[in-house]
Amino acid sequence: MAVNNPRKGLEFERPILDLEHKIDELKNLAATTGMDLNGEIQPLNERCAKLLQDTYDSLEPWQSVAVARHPERPLVDDYISMMFEGFFELSGDRAYSDDRAIVTGFGNLDGRRVLLVGHRKGSSTAEKIASHFGCAHPEGYRKALLKMKLAEKFGIPIVTLIDTPGAYPGIGAEERGQAYAIAKNIFEMSRLRTPIVCVVTGEGGSGGALGIGVGDVVCVLQYAYYSVISPEGCAAIMWKDGAMAPRAAEALKLTARNLESFGIIDEVIREPLGGAHRDHNEMGRILRERLASHLDALGAVPMDELLQRRYDKFRAM
Repeated sequence: MAVNNPRKGLEFERPILDLEHKIDELKNLAATTGMDLNGEIQPLNERCAKLLQDTYDSLEPWQSVAVARHPERPLVDDYISMMFEGFFELSGDRAYSDDRAIVTGFGNLDGRRVLLVGHRKGSSTAEKIASHFGCAHPEGYRKALLKMKLAEKFGIPIVTLIDTPGAYPGIGAEERGQAYAIAKNIFEMSRLRTPIVCVVTGEGGSGGALGIGVGDVVCVLQYAYYSVISPEGCAAIMWKDGAMAPRAAEALKLTARNLESFGIIDEVIREPLGGAHRDHNEMGRILRERLASHLDALGAVPMDELLQRRYDKFRAM
C-alpha cells in the first residue's frame, strides 16, 4: 500500500496539504481540458517538497509523537504483508487466552527464516477494540515468550516490531500478573540464545514496549518515539494537567535523535520524506533492508559473545 497524498493530516501538516490540494486541482484541470499546465505544476511540486522537508526536519517532540500516532502510519500487519513471505501466525499462551494485541509467527525475510513478534493496534474500529489499541495483557507477553523460546530451540532469529502506548492498565491485567509477565520477558530475552533485532515503528511506551524490546540491536524509526511513559501520563503525574503533554514530551527526550545521542538505541532508521504514512511500500523496503543487514551481522557473531554484548548493552543503560 502506498499513501502518497494522505488527507488525514496533522495540524502542522495543514500548509502542506493545502498546497497538495492545489496541485491536485491543477492536474485534474489539465486532465479534463487537455491544457499544458506543467509550467504551473512543477514550481508548486518543488515548493511542496521543500516545505515538506523543512517541516519534518524541524519537528518538535510533541509533533514527533503525533506523527508516531498518525492514523495512516503503517502497522504491524502492513509490515507483515510488505516484508515477510509465507507468514504463519502462532496463537495462544497455553494458560489463559490469545491476546490480539500481540502477533507472533514465522515468516521469510529475504530468504531468512525469522520469528516475528509485534504489537497489533488494529486498523478498523472492531480490530482496534479487539486488540486493545495495541496495549497487551500478560497473556500477550506470555505468548510472545513461548514463541521466542520456540525460535531459540530451532536457532531461528527474532525480529520484534514495537508499537504500543503501554501495557494494558486494567485491573484484570494486574490480577493476572502484568508486571511479572513483563519482567520475566525482559529477563528471558536477555539470555535467549538466538539473535534478536528490535525496532520501534511507532509508539514505544514504557514497560509495554520493553516486554518485547530486549535485543542485540534496538532501532527506532525516524519519527517514532521511545519513552518510560507517554507524554500525557507524564503531564498528569507532574502537573495534574493533560494539556502539559507538549512540555512533557520535550522533557522526556523521547525522539529518535535524543535516544541515539544518549546511546539508548543503536540506529535511527530513516523514513520516506514526510513520514512513513506517506509511502508504506518505501518504508517497508527500507526496514526490510536494515533488518536483513542487522541479521546478517549478528549471525556472524559467536553466540556466547552475542549474549555478553547484549547483557553489557542493557546493563550500561
